[in-house]
Amino acid sequence: MPTISIFQKDFESLLGQSASIDQIENWLMLVKGELKDHTPATGEIRVELQDSNRPDTWCVEGIARQIRIKLQGSPVAYPFLETKSRPKRTITVGKGMEDVRPFFAACCATGYQVTEEGLAQLIQVQEKLADIYGHKRQTVSIGLYRLPKIQFPVTYGLVKPEEARFTPLGMTEKLTLKDILTVHPKGIEYSSILADHPTLPLLWDKEGQILSFPPIINSREIGEVQIGDSELMVEVTGTDLRMVLLTLNIFAANLADRGAEIEPIEIVYPYATDWGKTIRTPCEISEVQKVPVHAIESALGLPMGVETIHQALSAYGYQVKASRHTLAVRLPSYRSDLMHPIDVAEDVAISRGYASFEPIMPSQFTVGSLSALELTSDYVRDHMVGMGFQEMFSNILMSHEDLVERMNLTPADHPVVEVDNVMSLNYSCLRSWILPSLLRIETASPRAFYPHRLFEIGEVAIQNLSLELGSKTVIKLASLVAHPHANFSEIHTSLDVLMYYLVQDYTLEPTSHKSFLDGRVGKIMVEGKSIGLIGELHPEVLEAWQISMPISVFELEVDALVREER
Repeated sequence: MPTISIFQKDFESLLGQSASIDQIENWLMLVKGELKDHTPATGEIRVELQDSNRPDTWCVEGIARQIRIKLQGSPVAYPFLETKSRPKRTITVGKGMEDVRPFFAACCATGYQVTEEGLAQLIQVQEKLADIYGHKRQTVSIGLYRLPKIQFPVTYGLVKPEEARFTPLGMTEKLTLKDILTVHPKGIEYSSILADHPTLPLLWDKEGQILSFPPIINSREIGEVQIGDSELMVEVTGTDLRMVLLTLNIFAANLADRGAEIEPIEIVYPYATDWGKTIRTPCEISEVQKVPVHAIESALGLPMGVETIHQALSAYGYQVKASRHTLAVRLPSYRSDLMHPIDVAEDVAISRGYASFEPIMPSQFTVGSLSALELTSDYVRDHMVGMGFQEMFSNILMSHEDLVERMNLTPADHPVVEVDNVMSLNYSCLRSWILPSLLRIETASPRAFYPHRLFEIGEVAIQNLSLELGSKTVIKLASLVAHPHANFSEIHTSLDVLMYYLVQDYTLEPTSHKSFLDGRVGKIMVEGKSIGLIGELHPEVLEAWQISMPISVFELEVDALVREER
């Protein structure tokens, strides 16, 4: 979760009133924030944000905005979203960009004179959004420019690596794009984003002046914003248009909150997008969604009524129209995190304050106990530790690449349950097996002394379209042995010992699987049913994970081992 630095005076100016540190700490609950540190001498406040779905709150402007809306009880209106006149400035996207970095958004901000604290906040939110929300600039990157030096129209197009030269930020001499990728620190860090592309993205103006090399680095002449500047241009490039537009909307709202007048820019594409071939940015990206009142009341366990819910949502920034049983809600332009009525219910609870809900004691008192499945899982853990294995704990969300591609599989071989409207590609799928989680740990542990003996018991989601939710949750055990002589016999011995202590008969049946070596993989059979796999991993899998040691593994369903008397 992001941790940001804000300064109390700057926060108070954005809030429009003075505030004590205790008040600020209480208000931070509105943005799921936690006060981590406060330095009275400088006024610096360190805030940790717990909501990965609200990138608009990863900055002092966003925090102050959400608190200000709550205090005034109504949403903020931004005129730049309502103006229908055609923008004066145009940026043209060149042909072929759809194959490299297809989407672009931009706006101008005039009338706000950049201060030292304001510049620090601009840079901070730029870095947080690009690195965290933008997955280290792969899906979103941001550029800030000195507007008076730019001659419109501007072009966002492709050039050959040695065709263009400019002086990048942090340097004093001109470099080609090829040189920037191999010499400049930012070029070295982010060069993988543009790997294998024979032509590279570039941003230049009517006079041929180069503004930047997205998503790598700005030019020093135009792309180095300084204290005292009062005319800026903000641009966002990326691979996901909604994310690009949301990021620009956040920047536009932030600058407007600081007193800037936002001037939209027209982006002209040579290809179709979800928002058309010509997009006026910033733009409204949220749609009106209808939410039943009973869904909110059921989620919160309290009959609140339409008027109370309407008031709570308006005081949290929503545009709301209410009927007798339904609310038509719309998020503000700087948010795009409404996926389910539960999200609306959560915002109602935050807006009202969790302390406003009276706790209800359970009406029935029962003695709890562990389920047979959990008892079996604990029993398995004890025996795995007894055999010298170390238990791991991993996130149940992973990437499609880790679950499928790195395991030498295809989507047809191994379907997975994917997360809709994902915020990060690293956490876009529910894991379908535990072995990739162990391999991720093994990849990060080459300096630990061998042998490595790892295991994990946890939940996985198995796609099953015949079920109501399209998937089922299963508890699995995965075990891994890695060292120069790791082989099938060794991991088979561990499985055999485990099954002996579980008093469970089993057999192995030869099979084939793309993640394993042919002839060194088998199905684990219990009562005629396959409950898992055992074998030696294929060299292509090891290479994909950048692992240099042989690895033997087994993975099985713990559910199939449950015995009520255990």
